[in-house]
Amino acid sequence: MLFVCGFAANAAPAAEDFITRDVAVIRVMDKAAGRARTLHAPVGVRTEWEKLEILVRACRDTQPFAAHDSFMFVEIAKRATPAAPRIRIFSGWMTASAPGDNPLQDAEYDLWLTRCE
Repeated sequence: MLFVCGFAANAAPAAEDFITRDVAVIRVMDKAAGRARTLHAPVGVRTEWEKLEILVRACRDTQPFAAHDSFMFVEIAKRATPAAPRIRIFSGWMTASAPGDNPLQDAEYDLWLTRCE
């Protein structure tokens, strides 16, 4: 019985442990041009910047009394030219507190989550 109780205490966080937000604040950098910009990407709306198409599927914050962090699930595609088909270059979760854990790794662009609003 003790094992079952210990396992339950170490289970993954429940959905109510997070606050769902409507907008992801993303920092994106064009490495070749040395240009960076902050984008406000609404959840569920495709946001475009240069060759990138960014679709944020979810943006969540931790509860107010927990250590603050923001998380987003994002799909990123890139076009070689405006007429070319887009190619997905990233799909997954990003964390604001640890942008190096699961970053967009692309030859032309860096992209990371700053916060959710």
